[in-house]
Amino acid sequence: MPAATKDAVLGSAVDLAREVAVGLAEDPSDVGEYLGLVVEGERLVSHRFASTARGYRGWEWTVTVARVPRGRTATVCEAELLPGPDAVLGRAWLPWSERIRPGDIGPGDVLPFKADDPRLEPGWTPTGDPELDDVAIDELALARVRVLSPEGRDEAAERWYRGPHGPTSAGSLASAAACGSCGFLVPLQGSLGTVFGVCANQWSPDDGVVVSVDHGCGAHSETAAEAPPTDWPAADPLIDELSLELVQLAQPAADVQPESGLADEAPADEVAADEIATDEAQAPTDEVATVEVPAEVTVTDEDPGASDAEATTDTSDGTPSDTADESPARPHPEP
Repeated sequence: MPAATKDAVLGSAVDLAREVAVGLAEDPSDVGEYLGLVVEGERLVSHRFASTARGYRGWEWTVTVARVPRGRTATVCEAELLPGPDAVLGRAWLPWSERIRPGDIGPGDVLPFKADDPRLEPGWTPTGDPELDDVAIDELALARVRVLSPEGRDEAAERWYRGPHGPTSAGSLASAAACGSCGFLVPLQGSLGTVFGVCANQWSPDDGVVVSVDHGCGAHSETAAEAPPTDWPAADPLIDELSLELVQLAQPAADVQPESGLADEAPADEVAADEIATDEAQAPTDEVATVEVPAEVTVTDEDPGASDAEATTDTSDGTPSDTADESPARPHPEP
């Protein structure tokens, strides 16, 4: 097939192409300078104009013209805005089910069913064997149409571990202890439970979120922060002048009378003297106690410290008397 050659009739249809581009644009100023032409084929040429419209930097207004054989008039075939070599382009088109991202699902949104999802595999089909069915259904919780496949489990573990709730987050690096030793960690079942658990601390920023056992935060159950000193000055003491406090003063020791025999014991000599004085005070005033002293009694004052046991009296029969030993000596009252 011979190469297309430049057509003079179509090459000179620049004004016609600009008029069509201006009519296509929203504003005439959106059509910029002429960029040249491109020979698309025999008797087929495209004229290009720069686009100055906002958001379409690097795009080109393209108007394609053609003519019939032996014709001398250019006819417009099509006109459109096409991206140039330096055009700002969006991402390649993807189906909606493939371009969904985490966080895009809102209330009422429903994902389309994907029968060949590699993250899932068929669940357990009851076999009728109680031993096998009990283990698969009750212990492993496989009584579902589809369950997590090894590929899906590995993807979830990698995503959770590398995410903001793994050991490399800023809060985990600044924490003093890991979640593995925290009392608020609820481990997961199965193989994921060896690496992950759910935080159950309402004061933690990870409450209700799956965290790794080597993750950490400031709400660990076994850590405590030192209380910082207060910036407020100490308050002055307050005196309550409206309340009255009754205080019972203690009585002097001399005014206190012992009510029982548990009072402080006095020396024996003082007790005896007190008893004698009491007996004398209680005796009738008209009776005077007299003590007869035999004429033969001899009292020696040489040893005033001698005890009453050593003092002897001579009776009329010459025998010593033990009266002094039997009764204690009492002072003689004056007649």
